[in-house]
Amino acid sequence: MNAEPVYILGFDDPAAGDVATVGGKNASLSNMVRTMRSAGLAVPDGFATTAHAFRDYIDANGIESSLRAQIAAFKSGRSPLHETGEAIRRLFLEGEFPTAMAEAIREAYQGLSRAAGVHELGVAVRSSATAEDLPDASFAGQQETFLNVRGERELLDACRRCFASLFTDRAISYREAKNFDHLKVALSIGVQRMVRSDLAGSGVMFSIDTETGFPRTVVVSAAWGLGETVVQGSVNPDKYLVFKPLLDELRVRPIIERTLGEKERKLVYARGGSARTVLRDTTRRERESFVLDDEEVLQLARWAMLIEDHYGRPMDMEWAKDGETDELFIVQARPETVQSSRQTARLRTYRLKEKGKTLLTGSAIGEAIATGAVCIIRSPADIDRFRDGAILVTEMTDPDWVPVMKRAAGIVTDHGGTTSHAAIVSRELGVPAIVGTGNGTDVLSEGQAITLSCAEGDRGHVYEGALAFDAEDIDLAAIPDTRTAIMVNLASPAAALRWWRLPAKGVGLARMEFIVSNAIKAHPMALLHPERVTDASELRQIRALTSGFANPAEFFIETLALGIAKIAAVYHPYPVIVRLSDFKTNEYAHLLGGAAFEPSEENPMLGFRGASRYYDERYREGFALECRALKRVREDIGFRNVIVMVPFCRTPAEADRVLEVMAENGLARGAADLEVYMMCEIPSNVILAEQFATRFDGFSIGSNDLTQLTLGVDRDSGDLAPLFDERSEAVTRLIDEAIVKAHDAGIKVGICGQAPSNYPEFAAFLVQEGIDSISLNPDSFVATIRHVAEVERALASGSRTDTATRSTETAQ
Repeated sequence: MNAEPVYILGFDDPAAGDVATVGGKNASLSNMVRTMRSAGLAVPDGFATTAHAFRDYIDANGIESSLRAQIAAFKSGRSPLHETGEAIRRLFLEGEFPTAMAEAIREAYQGLSRAAGVHELGVAVRSSATAEDLPDASFAGQQETFLNVRGERELLDACRRCFASLFTDRAISYREAKNFDHLKVALSIGVQRMVRSDLAGSGVMFSIDTETGFPRTVVVSAAWGLGETVVQGSVNPDKYLVFKPLLDELRVRPIIERTLGEKERKLVYARGGSARTVLRDTTRRERESFVLDDEEVLQLARWAMLIEDHYGRPMDMEWAKDGETDELFIVQARPETVQSSRQTARLRTYRLKEKGKTLLTGSAIGEAIATGAVCIIRSPADIDRFRDGAILVTEMTDPDWVPVMKRAAGIVTDHGGTTSHAAIVSRELGVPAIVGTGNGTDVLSEGQAITLSCAEGDRGHVYEGALAFDAEDIDLAAIPDTRTAIMVNLASPAAALRWWRLPAKGVGLARMEFIVSNAIKAHPMALLHPERVTDASELRQIRALTSGFANPAEFFIETLALGIAKIAAVYHPYPVIVRLSDFKTNEYAHLLGGAAFEPSEENPMLGFRGASRYYDERYREGFALECRALKRVREDIGFRNVIVMVPFCRTPAEADRVLEVMAENGLARGAADLEVYMMCEIPSNVILAEQFATRFDGFSIGSNDLTQLTLGVDRDSGDLAPLFDERSEAVTRLIDEAIVKAHDAGIKVGICGQAPSNYPEFAAFLVQEGIDSISLNPDSFVATIRHVAEVERALASGSRTDTATRSTETAQ
């Protein structure tokens, strides 16, 4: 006697963990329900239909022979894709459920409703193909999802449509591209209790940075309402980055990015009529508010780590918040298939060789650069007009666009964020894209030559013309180890994650000025004293920048702290040396509101800069904001690897005054393991190095200023450029003296100037003198570390050469 066929499996049934039985999506839900609920992971209850149910539906309705005929006609070219898909879907939609199958679905639904204590529970009905969510193929978005389904009749109708969606045009196209046999794939239906995210928010989450592959972050995207707007990329969501290694330290909040998205629309339940959901505009308050608070972000991030640890690989997850109970839930989890499959032993870098006019900006997808002619297509009906190798410019994409996206050199969209369909597919295809430009289809012209650059951080740039660029492949496995610690100089938080693969021993110079000028944009004193700003336009810009924050001071502290934290995350737990602000007065004056607070100086390079500002009443309040930001990075966010460095400190007495003001603002040297370094960049720093060494934990030689002040040469003067040379004997003698005195005092000494990158013999001189660390710009890291390794091998073999003498002769 044959056993009764199994059509339904609850997520808590061990048999529901089999991909061949219920598909990747449902198997993943079952695994989470059965193995991770005990660890606190919240997953809504539900059940899955089996692959056996799908095949019985085909048999009961006599579909198979027609299905095979349609597929054969398509493969032979006798039937176009859209006709094939439409004909096959009609076969499913006109079918009827066998009685036993329909009853099994009804009984399982009634059980869910009883457990929830309602008569007809609202459920999400999702497709789960038996070939989907595999490590090398995501199949994301290929089949359909139906939300807010209520009642047995609606449920059976949604299930029928799910079966049909196995043969959407995009699903057929995707399986063709991945060489999957259409007739060997079955479809399981997942029926899951709806989370009332229509009253709160939802989104997606990755346990790896989707742009750079940085494995130590969780990326959370959030929007108001049901999650389809984020999954489909029709809104620009909030974005949060969380640093995974610090999540176990409950005293800190390791959120390293918090970006407010526009969130212009939200998908909510419909009332009356046949539509289950409706898209509505968000309120101004919703657009200006974050969907999640910090505790919720951290909870989701911890769940992401739990799921990643269980599966042993980076994961792509969907989450939802119930607006009635304020509970968070994970509603889907699948393997991340793009960054996790790339080789980590190789790094491909891109660099523009020339400048061009910026036409558009948006979110950068990938890290590449591409050039090509614009091809504007506004509708899938017109994709036949696309020219291979062109730049596809459109409002937004969906899975129907995949065939043409594969033929593009690059992609530009008006709408969508980093979780949009265009972003997801571009990553998978390896095609650079800039999404969410706002008006790319209006600004760009058909046939126009442009350059897409995704190599400058998380903001992509569209430049006018076809600009020249370099692309280089670096074999990271071939980079040698060195005794000298080779570090990197970083300024842009957005670009910092691009370089995580470089085997650097930390950040030798993190420049605060870039964050202030590019993210904060306003003079700190103007934020504290807007009444002194007389320019009405600048005041309006300051108000716009600081809206949504408790006060302008909090805007400065939070923005600076997050920027520094993002840099500090890249090479944690190695040291990250953050230089306090070193704008010159003319540079400060160019910040919003800055003109009201800065004197006019004949020679700003030698004027009111560096340490002299920090204790002066004209800037002391602004410096307090810098200190509070650094304290937040170290103690609240958790990056104790941050070292603070004081620039342009002229005398030991000035050092004392600066350290006193720092201590007043919560940055006492030695407290909470805080180390304070000094830039060694003025001849007095070397001459009095023994005195400075009692006040600081380390020196970092600034070869640019030290050369300028030793030789009396303005480093910005084109006329004197031939005289500006760090290899001058006068400069190398001072550097040698600084290294010896630092080591005699028992403190570390490094260098963060450009000279070791520019001159191999200068790097050799530093190694021979025993410098502890050399910090380089990332693009010169590989070449310089190879040279340092050669010098160290030569020294170890006893074949020391007098590089200092040679470099002096070169300079003369």
